[in-house]
Amino acid sequence: MLADLRVLVVDDEPLIRWSLSEALADRGFAVRVAPDGRSALGALSDGSARPDVVLLDYLLPDSNGLSLFERVRDLMPPGRVILMTAFGSPDVVAKALELGAYQVVMKPFEVSDIASAIRHASAASPPA
Repeated sequence: MLADLRVLVVDDEPLIRWSLSEALADRGFAVRVAPDGRSALGALSDGSARPDVVLLDYLLPDSNGLSLFERVRDLMPPGRVILMTAFGSPDVVAKALELGAYQVVMKPFEVSDIASAIRHASAASPPA
């Protein structure tokens, strides 16, 4: 059930965080937001509100490439992290998928595509 799906949106752009949060909430998801890697890791450490899927921006002011992705991935069930990027070279995309990203989504994107990816990622593996 979508209302039971918790999503953490991690992006340093306030407009992207807000628009994704609103659009996903309108589609029935429970959404939390984080503006940076430190906030995202804090949200993932909160066991009572752990998300089912993380939408993670590739470039954040306090992270270096895929290093934050690897830390987030270690805190999530397999295949539950979707990487968002406007700067995804084929090498970045391939490495993210190799490291266990469910999908790499190129910005700009359609919210309907993100919502579909969230549903599929949440069904791809059992929750932790």
